This record gives sequence, structure tokens and C-alpha cells, in this order.
Amino acid sequence: MTIAEDSPARRFLESLGGLLPRPAAILSVSAHWETEAPMVSDPPENQTIHDFYGFPQPLYALRYTPPVAHGLAARVAALLAGAGLPCKMDKTRGLDHGSWVPLMLAYPAAEIPVIQLSVQTQLGAAHHLALGAALGPLRAESVLVLGTGSFTHDLRRFRAGRLAADAAETPDVTQFSQWMDEKIMAGDVAALASYRRLAPYAMAQHPSEEHLLPLHVALAAAGPGAPARRLHSSVEYGFLRMDAYAFG
Repeated sequence: MTIAEDSPARRFLESLGGLLPRPAAILSVSAHWETEAPMVSDPPENQTIHDFYGFPQPLYALRYTPPVAHGLAARVAALLAGAGLPCKMDKTRGLDHGSWVPLMLAYPAAEIPVIQLSVQTQLGAAHHLALGAALGPLRAESVLVLGTGSFTHDLRRFRAGRLAADAAETPDVTQFSQWMDEKIMAGDVAALASYRRLAPYAMAQHPSEEHLLPLHVALAAAGPGAPARRLHSSVEYGFLRMDAYAFG
């Protein structure tokens, strides 16, 4: 609903394109594409995937169809293979809402070529840090590695009762987010690799990991010791943190 309703996160995403150098291409690592092994999209043209159900009908009419970064797909596959992480290319995959929602807000003209990289949720944080490290050379090639998910993501709480969008943040969400922010800003990759064991309330905030793992990819892609900046922090419904960081 970020694309349809006013919120601090929406307003931030609308400003994002002006906060970053304009990229030559975008590699979006989306929480909404999970595969057993790494895959990169390389379709003839980008289609808009409406991979959600029960939402207002106008959302299903939205289309975001930027060019496909065909050369980038081959480059990503080669970089990952060179790091011992074989990667296949998917010739049919379009852009799921984890990609097109933030990109439609940040780059509404849809002029920048985009492809997606999948996550392997079952392989955990250390694997995704390795994925990101392998993509490090893209930084010098003006490629934006966009990790798109959610800083906290326990959607079971919606089923527990009716929640207001502006509800006060719960203490467990605060403690987890503060721990993550401290480790991110310190560049403590070892702690972030083991966040599931070390961070307070980690299992509660991410019952499954797919919505946090894109962060690990983006962080590692910036290279060892790259500085971190927190670009945005907000919470919705008291438990859904929408924080965003830039690396390098």
C-alpha cells in the first residue's frame, strides 16, 4: 500500500532518486523472489508482476516497465560464478512489487534499465553477504544494488487485531532495530552475519528471513569498510519498520 497511501516511507521513496547519484542500471534484490540457487532476470522486456492478493483494484492497473539491463544480467551471473556461486538466468521473470513499488516512486520515468536478483532464504545471512561481496565490482560500473525488503516484518501481528497505521512502536521492535542500526553503522559484518542468534527479538521480527536478507547483499556489495548512512527511519502499525540505508 506504500504506492497508494501517504506515509513517511512513501515520501522518502519519492525523494530517493534525488539523494543518490543517477545509476546507469539497477540490480534489485527483492524479498519477493525466492529460489533454491541464485537467479538473475533477463526477460525480453520487463513486465509488472502483481504478486499480492485482496488489495484495492487500482493497484492491479499499475504498470512499471523500465528497460531490461541485458548486459548486466550476464555480468552478474559471471561475477557470482567466479565467486563459486553459480547463477542461472531467468528469461521470463518480470519485476515483482518488491522492486516496482519503490522504483516507481524513486524513478517514476522508468528510464533506468533494471533487472532482479533472487534471494535464497534457506541459506541465511552469511550466504547473502557472500553474494553481495561477489557483486562488489558493480560499484565502479555505476550500478545501483538495491536491497528491497523490510527492516522488521512480522505480519502475523495483523492477524492479532486491528492496528492503526500510526500506532506507537512496540518495545521489541525498538530493541531489534537499535541493535541492527548499531551494527550496520559500525560495519560489524560478523555480527550481522549472526544477527539471528545475537540480535534481540530477531526471530520475532523476522519469522522468515527473506525481507532482511537483501540488506546483507547491498551492504556487502559496497565493499569492506564502506561507510553506512541511514537515509530513513519510520514505523507503521507499531511493528513494521521501514528503515533505509546507503552504503559506500
